[in-house]
Amino acid sequence: MKPVIQLENLEKTYQSGEVEVRAVRGVSLTVEAGEFVAVMGASGSGKSTMMNTIGCLDRPTGGRYLLDGVDVSVLDRDRLADIRNEKIGFVFQGFNLLSRTSAVENVELPMLYSRSGKSPADIRARALAALATVGLADRAGHFPNQLSGGQQQRVAIARALCNDPALILADEPTGNLDTRTSVEIMGVFQKLNDSGITIMMVTHEPDIAAFTKRNIVMRDVVIVTDKLVEHRHFAAAELNQPGAPQSTVTAA
Repeated sequence: MKPVIQLENLEKTYQSGEVEVRAVRGVSLTVEAGEFVAVMGASGSGKSTMMNTIGCLDRPTGGRYLLDGVDVSVLDRDRLADIRNEKIGFVFQGFNLLSRTSAVENVELPMLYSRSGKSPADIRARALAALATVGLADRAGHFPNQLSGGQQQRVAIARALCNDPALILADEPTGNLDTRTSVEIMGVFQKLNDSGITIMMVTHEPDIAAFTKRNIVMRDVVIVTDKLVEHRHFAAAELNQPGAPQSTVTAA
């Protein structure tokens, strides 16, 4: 089976006046189908540039990037937009839900921009199924201001799932959540990963990275550590243990 992500000597250089700034230097990386990877590093380490490239939001200035077997380094802008919509599901720290749109309608949005030709009935059915997958079947008609922070993030995850992407990219998905809700969201990601979905996540929190299967650390625009998680955390076990933290976020 072909890797979901294959970076080959990836380079990214920005021009700042007369000065060249190397944002990523010679990064090679392979992520196989079904992996769950956390990317960590301080500001300026290169992780955001690398993730923007993986998300087809930026182009490398050197090397190659293959996404699910497709060399996206050579695609034009329109084809890159199609690839983003078809092969990548995005989850952001700030949820990015439309405030005057119901949960199910928010989930439908990526399918409305897809060229797959799905019927309105099929789009609605797929959106409802995605909400059911993240445990929000009974909140489909609720608006974001009627949902807690954790529920809003679940809607965002459902939205990322709706086009059956090859990869989910999550950027600090627990950054706006309290401890218990963060663990609950990591439980959703673990459940999805157990079903075979490939996930790559940026986080600054080692405790959150411990819920993944593989941790990558960047420093000075290169990868300095890439290892499997030895003592992995499991959300279900942590939430059920005596003294587990209680959620303090009840509304957006």
